[in-house]
Amino acid sequence: MEKKLVAGVFILFLFVMTVISGWKVFFGDNTDNYGSKLLMGDKVGVIEINGVISENGSVSVFGGGGTASQSIVKAMHRVAERPDIKAVVLRINSPGGSSAASQEIGIELDRLKQSGKIIITSMGEACASGGYWIASGSDFIMANGTTLTGSIGVIMEWANLQELYEKLGIRMEVLKSGEFKDMGSSARSLTEGELQMFDAMIQDTYQQFLDKVQAGRGDKIEAEKLLEIADGRVFTGRQALNLGLVDGLGNYYDALDKAKELAGLPKDTGIEIINGSEFWEYFNFPYQTSLTDWLKMGIGWDLKF
Repeated sequence: MEKKLVAGVFILFLFVMTVISGWKVFFGDNTDNYGSKLLMGDKVGVIEINGVISENGSVSVFGGGGTASQSIVKAMHRVAERPDIKAVVLRINSPGGSSAASQEIGIELDRLKQSGKIIITSMGEACASGGYWIASGSDFIMANGTTLTGSIGVIMEWANLQELYEKLGIRMEVLKSGEFKDMGSSARSLTEGELQMFDAMIQDTYQQFLDKVQAGRGDKIEAEKLLEIADGRVFTGRQALNLGLVDGLGNYYDALDKAKELAGLPKDTGIEIINGSEFWEYFNFPYQTSLTDWLKMGIGWDLKF
């Protein structure tokens, strides 16, 4: 009897959570009567970018949350095909991530702008590195005064475990088709040739980052000044405003108002959340990582922002 009762309660719980999740899909995650898919007329769409950016981002109830570039690209495709969405607010709360994944989103953002949509970025706790790569293509960037942003640069790192392997009596045997096929192996130090190759990759990716920022912010910050501060350092939102990296200070709702203003929309224009937070957020599981954990991520020799 007790087992049936527990099973019944669990099923009821899942049903309630499913209803809540469905409600969010259609009506967004707010209680301020912001627009939904059922509202008629022009709207402002909101696309959320949360956590570390990768091609196949994942969210775990036990680990950290992330953003999949493919899901963001698909959301932008949907928005581009919606004539009722006149402006888009990117709500970015991310320390960065994969260089290629960030670049994919940035490319699609440029195409979204070309479709005639107004693009506003609203920075959350952090919008750094790959997050800033994306934001730099916006028509207007809104940051909180204490947002952590900037971190313009590229990093590649890996662990050299050679001495540990030797102490444990572990010897790696490698068969390879070419000299550089095991570049970045944890079993040995890098050769001089490998160092040069990795450095060339980093510098090329870094230059692409600079080019992206300059293309989006060229009228706000001179190339020489950008080069001075593009050394990986992080700024507060207020510092970034003084440097020309952002356009204004304000929160998410200020960004929504700015989007309506720039798109020439009335103040009561509806808001539609295009991709809300994950279903499991309703369970209050602590899947979110702290900013400190975020800034420690990036282990491995993949190029990262």
